[in-house]
Amino acid sequence: MSDPQNPVAEPAYKDRTFRSPAGIAGGVLLLALGAWLGIDAVIRGEGRTPWLALAGLLFAVPLVVAYTVRPAVYANDDRLRIRNPFRTVTVPWAAVATLRSGYSNEVLTNGGAKFQIWAIPVSLRGRKKAARKQSQAAAHGDPTGGRPFLDPHATPTRSTGDQSMDELRDLAEQQAASETAQGEPAVRWAYEILAPCAAGAVLLAVLLAVT
Repeated sequence: MSDPQNPVAEPAYKDRTFRSPAGIAGGVLLLALGAWLGIDAVIRGEGRTPWLALAGLLFAVPLVVAYTVRPAVYANDDRLRIRNPFRTVTVPWAAVATLRSGYSNEVLTNGGAKFQIWAIPVSLRGRKKAARKQSQAAAHGDPTGGRPFLDPHATPTRSTGDQSMDELRDLAEQQAASETAQGEPAVRWAYEILAPCAAGAVLLAVLLAVT
């Protein structure tokens, strides 16, 4: 419940969350494989092998988490929060200039800053498949071309990533003038990822340098 004396302390509605299921699944598999190999090396290894395995895990696990499990996008009526591998970027809707989709999905701010959205990957294959469905719908006499924003009962013919970006664009357009959506972008580095990764890299370098 929000503070009546500070009505903008909390967002009015729960965040909408956007993540990549394929990225998370791949990350979980990589972490399981790394844990299996690393633990085996620690238990059965000889000499410096257990220490090298521990240092390798300390270095590699945060990187795998950063690029697969960590990325997420949270959006509510006030702001867009982008959790990328090494940074978390918070952009109030009023500060969003545009949300751009090309070979990657990006948000551009009014101040000229550009931030990539890792959690919503671009699928060129998905776009081609969606374009093919749209062409087929048009060929069968569907005047909307299967586009749900023209006909809510039509089968969506946009790729999943593009549909997510459409949702974010709609939110940006609707909420930009809101009183609670004002402010400047804020960036926070993910030290919980960077610190263990750096420690693992240093430990690996020291172990490899020792003859």
